[in-house]
Amino acid sequence: MFSYHHGNTAKPANVFAGVLDAQIIRPQEIDPEQLREYDMVGFGSGIYHSKHHQSLLDLADKLPKVTNKKAFIFSTCGVPAIGMNKEYVKKNHALLKEKLELKGYVIVDEFSCIGINTNSFLRFTGGMNKRRPNAEDIKNAGEFAKNLKTKLL
Repeated sequence: MFSYHHGNTAKPANVFAGVLDAQIIRPQEIDPEQLREYDMVGFGSGIYHSKHHQSLLDLADKLPKVTNKKAFIFSTCGVPAIGMNKEYVKKNHALLKEKLELKGYVIVDEFSCIGINTNSFLRFTGGMNKRRPNAEDIKNAGEFAKNLKTKLL
C-alpha cells in the first residue's frame, strides 16, 4: 500500500488490515519474493494521472510469477464527479490489474473511494473533498473487507 499526500489510502487500508488481520507494507519496504507467503495480497495507492502510484506499479513489475494467487486492488481518487463510477475505477485500476494478472494473480475484487485532492490550483483553496474518505467510505471499506474474508474461507 502506498499513501503519499494526505493519508487518504491509509484509511481504508487500515480498515482492511484490521478486518483481515493483515500487515500494511509500503512497496519500497518489501522483497517481492515475500508476497508468495500470503494467502491473499492487497495492492493499493492513490490514483495519479489515471493509474496507481509508480512505486506500486514498479513493485508489480518485480513480482515473481505465481499460480492463482489471490489479490485485491484498491485506491482513493480525488475526482469526485466521475471518480467513483465503475468504468472510471476500472480504467484507473487497469494497468495494475494487467501487471498482476500477467504475474499469475487472480483479482478477487476491487475497491475505490474518494479522497481529498490538493493538486494544482486546488492547494490554494485547501482542496476539494476535504473530509474524504469519510465515515461512509470507511464503513464501505469494512464491508468490502468482510466480503473478502468470506471469499478467502
